[in-house]
Amino acid sequence: MNALHSNCVLVLNRQWQAISIITPATAFAHLSTENAKALNIEDQHCMEPVTLSQWFKLPVREGDQSIGTASGAIRIPTVIVLRDFSKVPIHRPKFCLKNLWLRDGGQCQYSGRMLRPSEASIDHVIPQSRGGDTSWENCVLAERLLNSHKGARTPSEAGLKLIKTPITPPPVPVTLTLKNKLGIADWDYFLIPNAAA
Repeated sequence: MNALHSNCVLVLNRQWQAISIITPATAFAHLSTENAKALNIEDQHCMEPVTLSQWFKLPVREGDQSIGTASGAIRIPTVIVLRDFSKVPIHRPKFCLKNLWLRDGGQCQYSGRMLRPSEASIDHVIPQSRGGDTSWENCVLAERLLNSHKGARTPSEAGLKLIKTPITPPPVPVTLTLKNKLGIADWDYFLIPNAAA
């Protein structure tokens, strides 16, 4: 993938809270319309918001990603700060096995056993064949073999007991969900360590 179109620019709101990760192409669009400034980061004590015209004059340092233009190489910003946006969007986890795994801590909700991903499945507490829906409140993480044994029965009919009642995970500020998967050092100043996926 071309560097201009890979998600490698962290977006901060005007209070300098991390709210998104975007492509350099999108970041340059924000800079060109003056919706944002790029952060020229030397270290945690030296961060300067600069305009696009100021950014073009900065040298490309060793280790910086850059793009080529007719006037030479331009450094790709690692962080931009939005001019007017001050909110932190709320993240509502979508229902899927990965997020069910996170909600239930990788633990079978009947046996209490910690599962490897290959051993996990989604169990409908009230089976679908009996009107149960696929929702946070009716699904739990369960061992594949135990789930197969339970079949189209309710937990009580199968001699099972839930460890905890399934609930919808609470919405969280999007800042808590952003991760530095690329290992960009500048992002560590703004991201919460060990944030949830």
